Amino acid sequence: MVQETHDGKDKDMVLPPIQQNRPALSWEMKIKKKLKTVPPCLGIFRPTVGQCCHQCTPDSLSKKPGQTSLLGFQNLLSVNETQTRYRGWLVRRVCCALFVSGCKIYASPVSNRLERVCQSNRVKEALAAEHRAPEGGDSRGQLNHLSPLLPIINTCISPGFLRFLSWVMLKMFSSVFGSIQVNLNHLPALHRASKEGSLLVYVYVRQSAVDCALIPLVLFCHNLRVPYTVCPLHIRSSFIRSILQKVGVVLLPPSALTEQDAEMDSLYSPVMTSLVRELLHEGQAISVGVSAESGRGGRWLAHVTQLIKEGSVPDVSLVPVGISYDCVPKTNNTQVDLGSVLQWLWSLLWRRPDGSVRVHLAQPFSLKEMCESGRCRVGEWLPLQDLLLPVILNNRADCVFGRRRMSWLLPSSHYASEPKEQTPPERDFSIAIILHLIFSAASCTAVMSTSLVSSLLLYRHRKGVSASALCRDVVWLTEELLFRNRDVGFGGSLEEVVRYSLSLLAPHLIVVAVPSRRNPFIVPRPSLAAALHLALHAQIVTHTFILEVVGACAVSAMLCEVVGSGVSSRVRSDGVDGEQVNGDMEFDVVLCQSELTERALQLCHLLPPGFMPPCQSSQSFALDAVDSLVRCGILIMEEIHRDVPICDFWKREGALSWTTSDDPYHSDSDCDVEEQDLRFYKISQPSQCPEMLFFLCSMLAGHLRALCWATSGLDLLHTPLPEAEFVAQMHSHLCDTASQTKQHYESCSEEAAHTAVRSLIDLGVLSEERQRGGVFLGVGPLFQSSENRRKLQRFISQYLFN
Repeated sequence: MVQETHDGKDKDMVLPPIQQNRPALSWEMKIKKKLKTVPPCLGIFRPTVGQCCHQCTPDSLSKKPGQTSLLGFQNLLSVNETQTRYRGWLVRRVCCALFVSGCKIYASPVSNRLERVCQSNRVKEALAAEHRAPEGGDSRGQLNHLSPLLPIINTCISPGFLRFLSWVMLKMFSSVFGSIQVNLNHLPALHRASKEGSLLVYVYVRQSAVDCALIPLVLFCHNLRVPYTVCPLHIRSSFIRSILQKVGVVLLPPSALTEQDAEMDSLYSPVMTSLVRELLHEGQAISVGVSAESGRGGRWLAHVTQLIKEGSVPDVSLVPVGISYDCVPKTNNTQVDLGSVLQWLWSLLWRRPDGSVRVHLAQPFSLKEMCESGRCRVGEWLPLQDLLLPVILNNRADCVFGRRRMSWLLPSSHYASEPKEQTPPERDFSIAIILHLIFSAASCTAVMSTSLVSSLLLYRHRKGVSASALCRDVVWLTEELLFRNRDVGFGGSLEEVVRYSLSLLAPHLIVVAVPSRRNPFIVPRPSLAAALHLALHAQIVTHTFILEVVGACAVSAMLCEVVGSGVSSRVRSDGVDGEQVNGDMEFDVVLCQSELTERALQLCHLLPPGFMPPCQSSQSFALDAVDSLVRCGILIMEEIHRDVPICDFWKREGALSWTTSDDPYHSDSDCDVEEQDLRFYKISQPSQCPEMLFFLCSMLAGHLRALCWATSGLDLLHTPLPEAEFVAQMHSHLCDTASQTKQHYESCSEEAAHTAVRSLIDLGVLSEERQRGGVFLGVGPLFQSSENRRKLQRFISQYLFN
């Protein structure tokens, strides 16, 4: 964690004190003196994160804050008398209340908002299409039809309620978190945009219900406009609903359990689009959370994009927000009532702060610039069936170039019968913006110490590791993260960092401490809860190394093919005694760049949303994945002996040959593309290379294994089934499979089940049937054949290194 000095520079980063009441870590870690140092680059170099995309929004990128690029961090919970206008003994005890009372609040007029929404053409057309209101009908009849949505339309921001609730949240979060660190680097840009009258829309990736409260609190404490926050929870208590609607929280209708249920009402989408339009006309800010696996929240961003396209709103500045937790708060319940809230508040009185939070507000960029420039790639999007089925079923060697179309990120019109439904190109563009924001929010999210240690324990040291070896890996992985322009949310001495992260992960670890040895042995617990907890924290590390991960899986796929073909590999050893081999294994196999790139390209289409840059083509990403393995030393260039040196261009046959201008088959600018030199690679020989290769492959193994298990489990499901029930049964099947094997529990999370089902739908393995009761899923006709399902399993399993 970083503490800010008054001159804007960072002090030495200090971790919160480690709690002494944890029995699992009662041992004393003794680390060698040479390991008691911070990674050399940490403190000297801190990457600047959250900048705009140089390809899609270059004009927004040029609007840099100038000399305020390294402002440091501020602990939101550290409120003292220096942040008030007063001084003294009494002020120090009520400084939090004085600070809240002095924060600026922007007005939120709602005098005629309901009338403006009802008079919009979009709402009138929706009422007429449903025959709910005849043309020329009175406004009272319209209000009767819109009565379930009236409280949502009348959501406002009351200054008194906002100040009181902000004070309550500061006190409440001080009992939950040790600190809430806010990156100050892009706050001047937000202040400047607010003064210029720009309309700000904050977008974050949903992790917990706490996200909805963190962003308004951060903006309130820094005198920025508090946004209207879209909350996906189903609040059953009318008392809690009335309070939240007075501080700008846009809730679901009382009758809807989820956003999907709300979209079933044909009036919901037109009314929400009109509400967003009126909020933006009032100059209000909006905060929206997007779910990468289910697509929830995407409709709200589609409403904003549609308003920009039709010219109802001049422009909107989108602000990705990265939120990272040491421990993600457990708020999985989608339904909230008064009893559960009171019970949770009572539990806060008896607990100590646990973990910290890091909030990164990225640089705002213009949505209109993305819409008009056309730099965001959407023209090459194809269904996943067109991209992969020819390779899977027909064993085609060449790939179909393009990007996977993820239409499920934006629910289709069977949920929302808005009169002016988007055309396919407009839907693809809205989905591209959603993907861009998911990737941007994940890119500016800091890697916490628990994420780093979880990744090492789950993917590199699943069978256990000593404390000293873990510390060495922490230093190495921290440097690799910083070199990849990823910020980290921790600091201090190495011993403090490791002890702090292990204390937070203690319920999911087994620590073996022998009195005769002062170097404890740490093993992840072989349980479902432990694996899912570690996998959740390690996901951000996978996002950082995604290029190397894709390249490593492509190498693994080619090695599996070599082993399956019966080609022997050569072993270089220091000594051979019978069947025992001592030394480094050398795979005497030459890998062709074109084949590696094709394997990487095919794997790109199976990645979950948010891992690939949406403005980069899949071919370019696959090439970068192979090149990244060369940069990190896993692959080395293989020299091909030739009779003529490669650099001798003049003696190469057919190179730079001139032809007549009227020859239709040749061009004087072509240098015989067919004669291009192919690159070949070999696996490097350092002893750490195989371990590094397996470490990278393990990061994506959970997702790929879940897809394999889901394919094999289709025989056990009696289809067709409703979509929600199908996902629930698939999740149960994944858990049962992991329990039978007693390993790979990270492949059976709810997110893995959602992502696997979506991939099977896009591949055509599952077919969607729209019936009166909703969407039903069944096995498609092409994959009724068990042979085709086995081909799909073989295709996916080639990327699993084990």
